[in-house]
Amino acid sequence: MPKLPLPPSLIGAEVGSFTELTITQRMPAIARRVIAENNFSSTMNTRLESLATELPIGHLPPLIDDTGKDFAAWQEYLIPYEGQRWLDVPWFLAETYFYRLILEITHYFRPGIWRNVDPFQLQKNQGLETSLDSTILLCHQVNQWLDDANSGDKLKQTTLTALLYFALWGNRVDLSLWSAFAEDRSRFDIQSQLAHILVNDAAQVSELVTNHPGSRIDIILDNAGFELICDLCLVDFLLSSNLATQVYLHLKPHPTFVSDAMIKDVHETTNFLAATNHPQVKSVAERLQKYIASGNLVLSADFFWTSPLAFWQIPNSLKSELAKTNLIVVKGDANYRRLLGDRHWHMTTAIADIVCYLPAPMVALRTLKSEVAVGLKAEVVEEIAQSDPNWQTNGQWGVIQLVTSG
Repeated sequence: MPKLPLPPSLIGAEVGSFTELTITQRMPAIARRVIAENNFSSTMNTRLESLATELPIGHLPPLIDDTGKDFAAWQEYLIPYEGQRWLDVPWFLAETYFYRLILEITHYFRPGIWRNVDPFQLQKNQGLETSLDSTILLCHQVNQWLDDANSGDKLKQTTLTALLYFALWGNRVDLSLWSAFAEDRSRFDIQSQLAHILVNDAAQVSELVTNHPGSRIDIILDNAGFELICDLCLVDFLLSSNLATQVYLHLKPHPTFVSDAMIKDVHETTNFLAATNHPQVKSVAERLQKYIASGNLVLSADFFWTSPLAFWQIPNSLKSELAKTNLIVVKGDANYRRLLGDRHWHMTTAIADIVCYLPAPMVALRTLKSEVAVGLKAEVVEEIAQSDPNWQTNGQWGVIQLVTSG
């Protein structure tokens, strides 16, 4: 548990909040997009439309037993909230349950033609295809960095810091990260991005990793698409430069939050990269596939990652596994919310006073897309609120926050 008393959970009933907007507008739009982008049966589509209609005004429906392995667990999670409105239950529970209901409605777990059909597959495919130019540049850069990696720890630290920035910005990264006027693509223009990192412990993270070469690193992943490519390039550099001997990727066991990465998404991404006509991209893909085959890169999924539980409720089996690592990298906004229990902490609260329950050092790489944040300086909060009223939710600001001990 955190060292501090727990503040209230975020809920959708907070008028004018991003949580209210999400439940009343964003989630219904996602349900309707699932209808539009798939060829599900008319019965399924009717239920999806009913879910979309009920979200702003209705109550949580019970979960029908669809043979999913997590059905019994979800029955337990829902007991305290029986008969409550979507707007009145903790926001994180509302969101995770919404995505679980979509799978129940579309027969994701049931035997038959819809089994294991990802309702968000089209968006994942588009995410890969539309970012190919950026992918080519990034893979070229990683290969160049690996050629230079024998030059010493200082260069490895510099490279690792740059790759942390790519992993942070993920889907925001585009060709603008490189200077359009520099012939040497290794000198990409990161300065404009640095100004938008509110807490930046990247140098400390790079130092920690380079000071303990040959160790294990665990990454709790966020999105598929180009963000996953950025993460896999980080993995490639860690393993190929011997900064790590093993990397564990923790993935979702089923589709959730639209684009969250699953084991199959990693395989589909490496296959996509391997099938391109670009030697630089192929070489990265082939190394990653070799690492998966050799066990240096381990792909792991656990139903905890799709549960509504706070991070401090992590099961002992998973906690024991994470205790074997030298660094836990926590990616993305939703995972950050879980670290904090998705609660109304004061923004200046020290993150180490909340995230004191993990068995290894942890770094959070997070772009802000929700009204939850800690570890910020009061003057920074005041200044940014004046210049960008939507700074907490528009994805334009980020943090790289390291917690080394509980």
